[in-house]
Amino acid sequence: MIHRIQVGWLKWRSVTGILCDKRVPTKLKGKFYGTAIRLSIFYGTKYWSIKKQQVSKMSVAEIRMLMWMCDKTRQDSIRNETVREMVGVAPIEEKLRENSLRWFEHFYHKPGDAVFKKTDMIVLGSNATGRGTLKLTLDTVVLCE
Repeated sequence: MIHRIQVGWLKWRSVTGILCDKRVPTKLKGKFYGTAIRLSIFYGTKYWSIKKQQVSKMSVAEIRMLMWMCDKTRQDSIRNETVREMVGVAPIEEKLRENSLRWFEHFYHKPGDAVFKKTDMIVLGSNATGRGTLKLTLDTVVLCE
């Protein structure tokens, strides 16, 4: 996950001339950010199980980029939501959830004889509880979020 954030910063540095230019409108910067940088950060995330700590790191990196784009600093005491509204970018948590749910949608539309579909339909007996926490299934992950 940290590698994806580093890739995002590499993309950021390559286009920083456009994103930090005061003559370019902020909304246009936001659209460019969403299509160039955010997509490089999100590459492959729909197949991963991402922890809250990793989402937090991605959110921090994104806010730093957006603040820099708007020519603001932490000392200006501007809320993250305000910066996102200025640029016109949705929170990164929502986009990650959309990516993972899109993958689950593809999963459920597969035919019933697909190998990974069969493994999800396996029902364990009532005596099959082991030690430790219960294993998460696809249904519990999708329905809980």
